Amino acid sequence: MIFPLLSRTGVAAVALLTGGPLLAAPQQTMAAVREAQVSAIFDHTAASPTQLRVLLRAMPKGGDLHNHMGGSVYAEDFMLWAGEKGLCINAATLAFAQPPCASGFSAKEVAEKQPFLFARMIDNLSTRGWQHGVGRNDTSGHTQFFDSFEKFGPAEMGMDAQGLVATRRIAALDHVLYIELQHNPGGSWAWGGAAPDEAITPADLPRIFAREKPAMEAVVSRSVAALDGQEQQVKAIMGCGTPKAEAGCGVVVHYLAQSARGMPPLGAFRTLMASFALAARDPRYVGVNIVEPEDWPVSLRDYDLHMAMFRFLEGQYPQVHRSLHAGELAFGLVPPTDLADHIAKAIRDGGAQRIGHGTDIALESDANATMARMARDGIAVEINLTSNAVILGVSGADHPLNLYRRRGVPVVLATDDQGVLRTDMTNEYLRAIREQGLTYRDLKQISRNGLEFSFIPGASLWQARHVGTPVAVCASGFDTASCRSLAQGSEKARMQLALESQLAAFERTAIEENKSA
Repeated sequence: MIFPLLSRTGVAAVALLTGGPLLAAPQQTMAAVREAQVSAIFDHTAASPTQLRVLLRAMPKGGDLHNHMGGSVYAEDFMLWAGEKGLCINAATLAFAQPPCASGFSAKEVAEKQPFLFARMIDNLSTRGWQHGVGRNDTSGHTQFFDSFEKFGPAEMGMDAQGLVATRRIAALDHVLYIELQHNPGGSWAWGGAAPDEAITPADLPRIFAREKPAMEAVVSRSVAALDGQEQQVKAIMGCGTPKAEAGCGVVVHYLAQSARGMPPLGAFRTLMASFALAARDPRYVGVNIVEPEDWPVSLRDYDLHMAMFRFLEGQYPQVHRSLHAGELAFGLVPPTDLADHIAKAIRDGGAQRIGHGTDIALESDANATMARMARDGIAVEINLTSNAVILGVSGADHPLNLYRRRGVPVVLATDDQGVLRTDMTNEYLRAIREQGLTYRDLKQISRNGLEFSFIPGASLWQARHVGTPVAVCASGFDTASCRSLAQGSEKARMQLALESQLAAFERTAIEENKSA
């Protein structure tokens, strides 16, 4: 089927719609025509999920800014690693166990000879079965999701390099240029978990910081060394730098160090200290975050304390960027008082420069003021459609994606934990079109936002957060000497120029393929 495209006579109309003079900026005008043609193709394809997925898979996607390394791995990989480790599986409990396998089966045997038990394991280690109705009467999506991490822990342990490889490979398949991956190597969580249960108030933070800092520096040094080793393994496994390099080698990865909000206060502060210090020392780390369920009792009890920890450590490490999980809540999940202000506090008290999830914004007491501030200050929200549907039961018209967009808040799409959730970035784009009514132009903006609102260092290609409007040195074209000079001195601008080149190539290919369809 050939979808209608704009004729040459439509060029002037496009110029009027885009506000661009036809003769003064012919390159920009032709780009607008090309974009309009691809938009028409997407509009006509929207009714067919299969055709739409073919289009979306090939579409360049700037950045995945909300991606947890452990949760990004698919359960099939955990089963493979369990087999390599010689782990056992208890057929009754579906739990991994150490050998010998006297009361169960080896993971390798299950994978090779027992496909039905293997399928039950995959469902148990992810939300695959739950999403198709398996066990829904016994557990919530929230519990199935978060419980999966403890279940696959024995298989995941010591396999960080392999997890990084798996994450890169999926991103390459999805044409994702950049990942901001949440990953803590080297034992910072163990250091936090070993902390005594010490009561803390915000006034205590300077004293405790001084006391814990010497031990923290050793933890950070181990983390840097651990990541060095993991990245060397990744390059060897994928053949990076060789003629046989995998496509995943081309995916740019930076990291966010993360703290644990479910730990007792001193443990949470220790992991957050180590996260800030790691991001300040190692340029591969571009920021910090705080994770674990926001609705857990300790998370709710200590929410204000955690925000005070962020503010204190921001003062110690002002160069470190901050993205905070906040508002990953839904009506009825917690009492109304716990829905009133988490996003507002993350920004006001925690100094958040991006918000992860932000799902309960409509339930906050001062939602309009919070969104106005996000729009004014360029505080993007990381939208995770599959995650919110599975964990919180929030989807379709109940999801705030379009509320944020209407209020001018920058939006990015992200996978969250693609392995546990059985999704990928293409699927998130697909859901955005089919469930939220987004268009190709909307997704193109979101793709660009994924680089603009990342923590990649360097100057931007775009004017003061006006994504799509080039800075002065690039106004005459991306291939000018002045624009190339900008890119040479800025990693962010280089990646943005690469995305623009790939988007243009994608649009040309989509138009040609439509003609021959």
